Amino acid sequence: MTGDRITQAEYWNGEVGRRWARGQSTLDAVFAPLTEALFARVGLKPGDRVLDVGCGSGETALIAARSVGSGGSVLGADLSVPLLDVARARVAAEPGAAVLRFVEADAERYDFGQAAVSHVVSRFGMMFFPDSQAAFANLRRALAPGGRLTLLCWQALADNPWVSVPRAAVLPLVPEPAAPSPDAPGPFRFADPAPLRALLTAAGFADVACEGIVRDVVLGRAEDGSAREAAEAAAGVAVELGPVSHLLREAGPPLRRRALEAVTEALLPHARDGAVRLGAACWLVSAG
Repeated sequence: MTGDRITQAEYWNGEVGRRWARGQSTLDAVFAPLTEALFARVGLKPGDRVLDVGCGSGETALIAARSVGSGGSVLGADLSVPLLDVARARVAAEPGAAVLRFVEADAERYDFGQAAVSHVVSRFGMMFFPDSQAAFANLRRALAPGGRLTLLCWQALADNPWVSVPRAAVLPLVPEPAAPSPDAPGPFRFADPAPLRALLTAAGFADVACEGIVRDVVLGRAEDGSAREAAEAAAGVAVELGPVSHLLREAGPPLRRRALEAVTEALLPHARDGAVRLGAACWLVSAG
């Protein structure tokens, strides 16, 4: 659950999924340095068979397809139909890579096949399982002997200024959010990697490795090079697409405008050379 009322499928097939689909190119650009770190660790080779969990709008699946070539295969799995629609359209515009297909699937129970893939990868898609133990056990069954799972998940909120700075600007405008349960689905579900290690081990994975990755991400750029235009662009990303958007889910236009103004002012000191750059801290986790 993302809260007490809606399931993950409902959440990602509703307005959030449609908003992310519209902002696909923006999100991919923001996460580009982290995506690069993920695939540097995965080390895909021609002919590999890849399962991309929480593939979203297809960026990571397309990168995998280019890496494994025509002799390989990539299956992208996600709950969100709006995001999968974007992913399929992108594949149609980029033919000739690996066998690449997408499926609407719940990783907890979908049959991906026994020992069907050599790599399971995920960019920020594995923190949202309602039943993490079931999902990881199911993914372990899909992984062939000698294969590996590699994923990115967020470190603590306090270590992620790209979220914490706009969040601090919005909090005075909205009711104080309830503290999430430590094991509830959400972006910071595995901020402490110890429970993730335990879940992977219990699901049958071995050789679990966890590396801290910190990169600057660009939240917004200015066409005219000005700090304010960059801050305004970054505020739009934070309020519409980042984790802060959850705080404004019920907000009407007047409150949303006030939030944009507050976040713009908070991000203005971080604008340099026509761009707002803030730190993003992740765990890069792999297991066999």
